[in-house]
Amino acid sequence: MPAPHRPFLTALLGLLLTCLVTPAAHAVNKADLLPVDQAFVLEASAAMPDRIEVRWKIADGYYLYRHRTAVKATAGFEAGTLQLPAGDRHVDEFFGPVETYRGALLATLPGRTTGTAASLEIRYQGCADAGICYPPQTRRLQVALPADGAPESPGGLAGLAGLPAANGKGIAGLLQGRQALPEQQAFAVDAIADGGNRILVRLQPAPGYYIYRDRARFELEGDAGTQLLAPRWPAGTRHRDEHFGEVTVYFQTAEVHLPVRRSHDRPVRGTLVATFQGCQDGGICYPPLTRRVPVSLPAGEVATADAPAPSSTPPVTADASSTTAVEDAAGASPDLQAPPPAVAAPPPPDASAGNALRSTAPPSGGFSGLAGALLLALLGGLVLNLMPCVLPILSLKALGLAQSGESRQHARSHALWYTAGVLVAFAAVGALVVALRAAGQAAGWGFQLQQPWFVAGLAYLMFAVGLSLSGVFTLGAGVGGGLAASRQGPAGDFLTGVLACVVASPCIAPFMGPALAYAFAAPAAAGLLVFLVLGLGLALPFLLIGFVPALARRLPRPGAWMETLKQLLAFPMYLTAVWLLWILGRQRGVDAIALFLAGAALLALALWWFERNRWQGQRTGRALALLLAVAALTPVWAVTRLAPSAAAAPTEGALAYSAEALDRLRAEDRVVFVNMTADWCVTCKANERNVLARDDFAALLARTGAVYMKGDWTNADPAISAFLEQHQAVGVPLYVVYGPGAPPAVLQPVLTQAIVEDALLRAAAR
Repeated sequence: MPAPHRPFLTALLGLLLTCLVTPAAHAVNKADLLPVDQAFVLEASAAMPDRIEVRWKIADGYYLYRHRTAVKATAGFEAGTLQLPAGDRHVDEFFGPVETYRGALLATLPGRTTGTAASLEIRYQGCADAGICYPPQTRRLQVALPADGAPESPGGLAGLAGLPAANGKGIAGLLQGRQALPEQQAFAVDAIADGGNRILVRLQPAPGYYIYRDRARFELEGDAGTQLLAPRWPAGTRHRDEHFGEVTVYFQTAEVHLPVRRSHDRPVRGTLVATFQGCQDGGICYPPLTRRVPVSLPAGEVATADAPAPSSTPPVTADASSTTAVEDAAGASPDLQAPPPAVAAPPPPDASAGNALRSTAPPSGGFSGLAGALLLALLGGLVLNLMPCVLPILSLKALGLAQSGESRQHARSHALWYTAGVLVAFAAVGALVVALRAAGQAAGWGFQLQQPWFVAGLAYLMFAVGLSLSGVFTLGAGVGGGLAASRQGPAGDFLTGVLACVVASPCIAPFMGPALAYAFAAPAAAGLLVFLVLGLGLALPFLLIGFVPALARRLPRPGAWMETLKQLLAFPMYLTAVWLLWILGRQRGVDAIALFLAGAALLALALWWFERNRWQGQRTGRALALLLAVAALTPVWAVTRLAPSAAAAPTEGALAYSAEALDRLRAEDRVVFVNMTADWCVTCKANERNVLARDDFAALLARTGAVYMKGDWTNADPAISAFLEQHQAVGVPLYVVYGPGAPPAVLQPVLTQAIVEDALLRAAAR
């Protein structure tokens, strides 16, 4: 390797090694997030009889939304319109143009005193700059009101009346804010046979968590001759819930008795399927959860002739709501005989539906921590080499490595400079994403392709690379890592690495999703480290070829055939430019296509003219050619001035995504297959062509009675961004299958017919 390049590469690779050997220093610790009542310290007082002042002291690095702030007087005070100061304006990824408050907020509620104390209901919502939003908060305060002409004294016990009651827990609410546990730790489910005709189920929430009674359902699978009757619940705790109103919940272990109706007396080995929903007290609500517990029933008594006849298929589900009236009237004695439900009641709305606008759902298992994220990032980068969006760059790099077969030194140089380009590019993308998310903007993997100027610029780059490979002009060693043998080789390898990162952005490979989800929620240093390791995975095959002689010897020897191959590889570049032009047309219409084609013709002329004058030594001609090339880039700016194209009609048989439509379908217990896609997503289009657009998929939808819902993220869409955030997705594709009374199933990014069929059949069988 030339000596001048060694210090730079040594420093770059040394920095990466330092980051890799000290991962624990940058690990995410969500416990560092302040409890909500410490992030937003709330108090209220009435210094005058005609107004109540509500104050929030906002911690550094946190902010409140103006439009999510409301105060209502429920007794003792006839209130007017809440007076809020102007806030800082910005565009929020969920709410659009908003105003926010930092540092402190003073809200004034004018009105008239009608008693000695006012009951206030205060609602607000805020977020941390780290990208985590708290759930919408509701606090109820009692504020002592002064008589006319007698201002309130700030001292004494009256000041305690302004302390918020966190979810009815008083000062205990100040102790809330722990990190949300994974669902397996937050809620445990056990089941055992209690004789041959009853099953005892224990639902065990962790301390600080609770389970809804009316969100629980039970089924017994494995034997057609057995069926569960209505569950018998113990007495629970009455709870005022922001989603469901007055409900019964369990903060402690709940032992639920499930009577079993039998048509035979033989022993049964079955599986109890328990579906339920719970929340963290003062924190997030989990999606509906399903646990499957093996149960062995001994021989039991057969139902008598006058017992209720078994219901026709589908089987009746033992629904908690069927015992609500009985329990409330009689205290829910375990021996209370409750009639079997005639019809399974549709589930109430999902309490976790608002989590996308407030916080990230807790992890459900799998790899956790920085070490796991780094391993997944490395594997994802390796697999990314095989994705179709990277194939043109792989072809170019193969050409460069073939040229380097003359010596091991050249092979190492190509590999190191290519790796340096990949790492620098991934670090830049990671820094940009982290910065945008910290600023409250929606940003995920491939988000830059939602910008027409970026798509147009990338198409110009692909077109220019194709012209270079075709011989219209030369870039020394070239972007391909060896278009001509010259001393500019390292620059060409470095640019090839940068180009590989740019072109890889439309693809999400297996293993990448969890790693990037971790990176987006982690502190900046840990997030950047994940991006660097992702880039290392992409570059690793070429590093191995450069440093393992046995692999390098397998490369073809250079020769005259390389010039032909070089020109042949121009055509994948042209096709890539055509694909990007198609995306641009979908974003901004046919006018954008016309602007690009005109600019591309001028760019080709400018590059040809520059090359012609370069060898003739005419500086004036080269300067004019460069000016013409700059003018040719005008469409990159011009396309941003065009209005977005009308939204494409959904695919035949598909319903356009909306949160309201999805909620309605889930309330109807329908099976729903949600496809979040984008025109610039190569993986999405490959899945649609190979699986989702085929007759087999349509027949599967008809067989399972499923609804196919499709969301288009080609252009930025806050509703789809919220859906992706809710499911911890870093971008598209995202495929989610919903079934009756079951948590959503997220499928892997690369689909097969077998994967889709298995998911839909499981959902339909619930």
